[in-house]
Amino acid sequence: MTWIVVGLALWSGAHLFKRLAPAARAGIGDAGKGLVALAVVASVVLMVIGYRGSDWLGIAGAGQIDLWYPPAFLTHVNNLLMLFAFYLYAASGMKTRITRVIRHPQLTAVKTWAIAHLLVNGDVASVLLFGGLLAWAVVSVILINRSEPRGPLPAPASVGKEVGALVGAVGVMVVVMLTHNWLGVQPWG
Repeated sequence: MTWIVVGLALWSGAHLFKRLAPAARAGIGDAGKGLVALAVVASVVLMVIGYRGSDWLGIAGAGQIDLWYPPAFLTHVNNLLMLFAFYLYAASGMKTRITRVIRHPQLTAVKTWAIAHLLVNGDVASVLLFGGLLAWAVVSVILINRSEPRGPLPAPASVGKEVGALVGAVGVMVVVMLTHNWLGVQPWG
């Protein structure tokens, strides 16, 4: 589980660097974008290694230490929340009407994703991983809200954008669920 913690620290540090040390980040200039991207990719690799384990690297995985056993019906709640998370992420890029209500749709999508996964995973590694990413998203929203006033609301989106965001969310969800199946995780319930 150490790798999960190291990955979370790297993820949080890379994402929060601009907010916590704006002068240092500005001093790096455009090269900082590449460093942040590299840190984010490395953090994801470390979190995956820590969560799933990687025998071919000689690193032991987190193991399965169960804290609770989620009831089966929560799988359906998870899937509904995941559809909403994918919609929020798509809505952010397409500036749909929900972006007039939710200031940080991408971070809200991450929080929704994390809560959905906490509902259906009762082991220590999951609590650490998804809870850690949930905490990062909450801290990010707080820091952004403190440092930047909310800008003007986007214009109301067309119905086509609304439908596009929903269709995109469903499409991405199907791909993600099929990928979960391929990895041996059955998200359909």
